[in-house]
Amino acid sequence: MRIELLNTPPDAQETRIEEQLRPLRMDDFTGQQRLTDNLKVFISAAKMRGDALDHVLLSGPPGLGKTTLAYIIASEMGSNIKSTSGPLLDKAGNLAGLLTGLHKGDVLFIDEIHRMPPAVEEYLYSAMEDFRIDIMLDSGPSARAVQLRIEPFTLVGATTRSGLLTSPLRARFGINSRFDYYAPELIEKIIVRASGILGIGIDTDAAAEIAGRSRGTPRIANRLLRRARDFAQVEGASQITRDIAMKTLECLEIDEEGFDDMDKKIMETIVNKFNGGPVGISSLAVSVGEEQDTIEEVYEPYLIQAGYLTRTPRGRVATRQAIKRFSTGGTTLQDYTLFNETQGQ
Repeated sequence: MRIELLNTPPDAQETRIEEQLRPLRMDDFTGQQRLTDNLKVFISAAKMRGDALDHVLLSGPPGLGKTTLAYIIASEMGSNIKSTSGPLLDKAGNLAGLLTGLHKGDVLFIDEIHRMPPAVEEYLYSAMEDFRIDIMLDSGPSARAVQLRIEPFTLVGATTRSGLLTSPLRARFGINSRFDYYAPELIEKIIVRASGILGIGIDTDAAAEIAGRSRGTPRIANRLLRRARDFAQVEGASQITRDIAMKTLECLEIDEEGFDDMDKKIMETIVNKFNGGPVGISSLAVSVGEEQDTIEEVYEPYLIQAGYLTRTPRGRVATRQAIKRFSTGGTTLQDYTLFNETQGQ
């Protein structure tokens, strides 16, 4: 399988290490069992027919393995893969150049596909359905449309916010798969596998401790593992023990629920500055000094999953659980109860 990365800067060392930790085969991919089982069937059927795999949409929070699975799909199909992202496809000509360069059965992976400009997105419609693209030549009275045939290909789109996809684009994906957060025991397996690739041992208690604070996200687990490896190497240890893992997590200020500084800052701001909410996303972003998109795509999904935050038509609201943990005295459970009663909740 040949992998071609388009419009991307040279890989940093962390990125290269992350790529080394990625599994290359479906059987090595841990978790998302129903999703991978279905994909195995679809891939086998497509190979038996000699067809390109139907277009695949992978959605879910960041760090759960969408990019990894896109590369595995190409590997299992025995195809080449070209990789880009929605924001980089700012002109229709860029997309047309990618599509005309594809061979039969190739995979085109578009990360953050929800951020692709509408004018560019429309070029995908005929490409995905009829394997052709329409190009306008000249302008004014002499303008004319030319159809270019392209080879049958598989588009794999990844998104953290499937709700931002337009209905016409979403409808053209034949396979729609959503990623869920991983259970701690699955994260532990991923950590043990990754430690072997990194060339350092890890004991069971250390792996369990890191797994429990990884927010159900393999990318975070691998990042914490690499930092624990750094502490182990500086201390001259041959493996990561629970003491080393705890020291790493303490230095990184990752608490028992996997909350980091920004998680705590977001919740403390909602609870204490905005009296538990509701607060609009723009006001919250300004208050914590973080981009709106980052809050919505990176932090909020886990805070909602953990039961600390809810989204309402009026804005973000802290839950009773969040009031108990993050209130510094300004907002009380009585305030929270009164607010719910006035809102009819």
